[in-house]
Amino acid sequence: MPLFWKPYKSEVTQFIDELKAKKPTLEAEQRAGRALLWDKAIDRNEQADFRAAKVAQQAYVYQTKEH
Repeated sequence: MPLFWKPYKSEVTQFIDELKAKKPTLEAEQRAGRALLWDKAIDRNEQADFRAAKVAQQAYVYQTKEH
């Protein structure tokens, strides 16, 4: 390490650090929002039913099937 080395923090990192300092509950709020929208319990039986009911897609989806 050089003698006059100063640790670097980008402007983005500084902004995030300031934001967290001003609002300490920010991370908890973000986690609550994620849990509300994304962290869901998965029903394995329903997932298996969805996979079994899936219909195969034709090679070119915009072409109609002519009999």
